[in-house]
Amino acid sequence: MPIDPTLPYDDQNIFAKILRDEIPSRRVYEDEWAVAFHDIAPHAPTHVLVIPRGAYVSWDDFAARGSEAEIAGFVRAVGTVARRLGLVESGYRLLANIGRDAGQEVPHLHVHLFAGRPLGPILAR
Repeated sequence: MPIDPTLPYDDQNIFAKILRDEIPSRRVYEDEWAVAFHDIAPHAPTHVLVIPRGAYVSWDDFAARGSEAEIAGFVRAVGTVARRLGLVESGYRLLANIGRDAGQEVPHLHVHLFAGRPLGPILAR
C-alpha cells in the first residue's frame, strides 16, 4: 500500500529493521552511508535496493534534511554498487518512488537498481 511521504519517519519499517539486522537480507554492499541488498521480489535479473543508513522517508526528505556528506556518500554508494556488479557497460536503471502516486510502499528512502536485460520504456503507457 503506498505511503504518505510527508509523515514522520517510522523506525519500525522493514528497511529500518534490515539496517538493525532484525530481518535478514542478501547484502551486496555496505559502507558508513548506505546498504545495498537484493530485492526479495525482483523485477529484473538484477534488482538491488540501495538505502541510506539515516532515517529518511523519501528523496525529498533526504534532500531537505540530509547532510552534504550523507548525500554524497549515498550517491557514491549507488554508483559503487553498479560498478561492483558489472552493470555500467550494458546499462542499468535507477528508480526512486516518492509518495502515493509513484507507488512508494516503504517509508524509508530507497533506490531500485535494475539491470540484466533490456528494460523497455520508463513509464507504462
